[in-house]
Amino acid sequence: MTKPKKIGILTAGGDCPGLNAAIRGVGKTAILKYGMEVIGISSGFLGLIDKEYFPLEERMLSGILTEGGTILGTSREKPFKKNKRLKVDKPGIIVETYNKLGLDCLVCIGGNGTQKTAARLVGEGLNIIGIPKTIDNDVWGTDQTFGFDSALWIATDAIDRLHSTANSHKRIMVIEVMGHHAGWLALYAGMAGGGDVILIPELDYNMDVVNEYLLQRARNKKPYSIVVVAEGIQKPYPDQPAASFVAKKIEEGTGMETRETILGYIQRGGKPTPMDRILATRFGASAVDLIADGDYGKMVIKKGEKIKSIYLSEVGSKLRLVPPDYKLIKKARGLDICFGT
Repeated sequence: MTKPKKIGILTAGGDCPGLNAAIRGVGKTAILKYGMEVIGISSGFLGLIDKEYFPLEERMLSGILTEGGTILGTSREKPFKKNKRLKVDKPGIIVETYNKLGLDCLVCIGGNGTQKTAARLVGEGLNIIGIPKTIDNDVWGTDQTFGFDSALWIATDAIDRLHSTANSHKRIMVIEVMGHHAGWLALYAGMAGGGDVILIPELDYNMDVVNEYLLQRARNKKPYSIVVVAEGIQKPYPDQPAASFVAKKIEEGTGMETRETILGYIQRGGKPTPMDRILATRFGASAVDLIADGDYGKMVIKKGEKIKSIYLSEVGSKLRLVPPDYKLIKKARGLDICFGT
């Protein structure tokens, strides 16, 4: 008889809807399908460093599918980041804890930073499986991450609500959504919410072009406009909110009353959408199938309608960005949506 495998699971980086669904997908598949023992690691990689973990029993997974957040907790701990003041070998401690627990594999659920750390832990000799999550949808190698669809619904709902305010007051509303480097959320929410201007990090924009477009709308008896911007668009002062910069430039350049709204962390919270619950569950179950086959060092991905996997070493520091010739951008231009170019 082969001894059942023992696995650890952690969630790292920013929280997003669907984390609990992924934990449930991993845990239930591991326990019920394969008879594995599962250890929950608290607060991301920090839990392995501080030795904070607990047996994750099947009963603990009941009722969490629909819940936001993560029952394991999370942190932005980067164990490979050097700290000159603290002479602590964090990767070494992680390896030590992994071996002390007798783990056969560690499942790391997180975004780009988490997967980069996961790949480096593979280099330290650990068996790792990655599961991609982020509302930015920018993890390289997968068509979609869970968390994106939920954030899209939240952002679109906010834009829908701003339409009535903008129309009532005949003003321009600038709404800022998340997206440091990638404009997937701004692009999709802008399209779904009927945005008139969409500004994303991947496309250079000119505020003169934006202002002239807005003035032309006013001349065409369209008394209000919705401008959707990603937080990571280029601006003179990096720490300045994108919405504040754009709203100021619009008011200066057009003379039209302009207001800004920054959604912020509300985009991360709340219950996951049905699509995110399904995707997170599929990712979790597929991750355990890889573990059962001893196929380590990989990250599960979505390609088309299929769940596949790629080596973590391929993910590295790459980002999945919106291509300038992306099909949705082309469709948007055909609808006279302005991208500032």
